[in-house]
Amino acid sequence: MKNIFFSIALATVAIISLSCNQSSNKSNDQQANDSTTISETKDLSSATQNDTDSTMALIDATAKKTEQQEVKEVAQNFSIAPIVKDYLVLKNALVADNDRAAANAGKQLFATLNKVDMKTIPANKHKEFMDIFENAKENAEHIGDNAGKIDHQREHLASLSKDVSDLIALFGTTQKLYQDYCPMYNDGKGAVWISEAKAIKNPYYGNQMLTCGSVKKEF
Repeated sequence: MKNIFFSIALATVAIISLSCNQSSNKSNDQQANDSTTISETKDLSSATQNDTDSTMALIDATAKKTEQQEVKEVAQNFSIAPIVKDYLVLKNALVADNDRAAANAGKQLFATLNKVDMKTIPANKHKEFMDIFENAKENAEHIGDNAGKIDHQREHLASLSKDVSDLIALFGTTQKLYQDYCPMYNDGKGAVWISEAKAIKNPYYGNQMLTCGSVKKEF
């Protein structure tokens, strides 16, 4: 009888031990599964973050490229044609010895210069343009303010003509233009002017010496 009880007790202990081992194994398996899940979640989160960072970098790069393209397109839209047009009206007024018409043309040119959108100037030409631009504005303003003083207007035309010539050299022109030269003006120092026609019509002397000068350059 004692042996039977002893055998039953041993069997009970064995069953309890086996149950505990299985429970421990299940717990270990669950912990392993949980660790795997956490690791996979972290990997997924990291991959998602990397994808987000890559997407944002791509968006930023695209935005910058688009902005640069827009700036380039705006810069390509700049033209000195309106400036040249107003200059030619002014120059022709002085050819005709008409100081009042020259004053009106000077005011118009001054207004045109003030309307220039600086954002349209190509970055690599901006500094040089500004130097020419400021001088041209000053000359146009003086001519506009000095109706009745044609000699003074012509003095500023000489400087303004140099400005316009420099602008054409800097930006080019789609219009056929000529750089003419009068060797006698300014006490023999000479002066240039820009003309839309090849025939010489001197704005520094008008009818006094209308054909004095020569073509020096074609644009």
